[in-house]
Amino acid sequence: MENARFVPRPMAPPPVWLRGRTDGEGEAEAAFRAGAALALLNTVATAEHELGVLWRQRCALRAAVAHVGFLGRREDEATLRDSWYLRRAGDDPGPGGRILGFWRRLALPGALRFQAWPGALREVGHAAEPEALERVLTLVADAASNRRGFPVAAAARAATIVMQARPELDCVALWLADVVLARQLGWLSAVPLIAPQVRRADLRLASRPDGAEAWLRVCCLAYQRGALEALELYGDLARRAERLVATAPRLRSRAAAGAVALLLREDATAAASVRQGTSDRAGRRLFERLVALGAVRELTGRPSFRLYGL
Repeated sequence: MENARFVPRPMAPPPVWLRGRTDGEGEAEAAFRAGAALALLNTVATAEHELGVLWRQRCALRAAVAHVGFLGRREDEATLRDSWYLRRAGDDPGPGGRILGFWRRLALPGALRFQAWPGALREVGHAAEPEALERVLTLVADAASNRRGFPVAAAARAATIVMQARPELDCVALWLADVVLARQLGWLSAVPLIAPQVRRADLRLASRPDGAEAWLRVCCLAYQRGALEALELYGDLARRAERLVATAPRLRSRAAAGAVALLLREDATAAASVRQGTSDRAGRRLFERLVALGAVRELTGRPSFRLYGL
């Protein structure tokens, strides 16, 4: 089947020593583990196929949940997904949806360009004092342009620049850290990694003049955990995608090929999104058939306004 070209083989799990506890390790050991985990992730992050888009969207969803938690809000993955996918074209997705859009934008290739950063900040409402923000972003861009040295140190430095200038932009600091890391590693698109792995108290280290060493260690541990969790997520999605592609020949709907292609590249979709000459009822039957075959999950648990995905 044509969609099979989108499906990579699941990867072997990381070695046991890389997944062990790291609480008592020093800075050098933490840096080594971070580098090893990111080296494993590099194989996935540099692969070019449709599943990589879906994988980054799922990472962005996790980062958005962490972001709303920083703000004291309570939206979970399901709530943020609803705000994004159940809105009409052109509608404001609301505060939670804008935060999800902010992190989804990080996963697009254009996010690596300096010119895209102000627009991303406007996505979450940081449009005030544009000149001051531009000065901060310019400093981050200068730091990102130096491709020598340890990539995680460059990412940590980017977050430090933001936190020392504008400490209220803590999640922006983490967004830019992921951007700088991707640029340092030569990835075509960033992967949202660090936000779910740090606490607000950790970020205060980045804003302190004497906190550089401690903050770098936090970033090393965060990127180690983030990379391993992203690898685990990717492996799960690859297995689910393989199952979906294997199931597709059993589908007789005219919309089957389009539905499979959409499910392989999008975090979630409603049955009505796959038209191709079929009625809404036929679309629902197609997705219900995929769920019954174990190829797709229904993500909401609701009887109506349902969303489906790998």
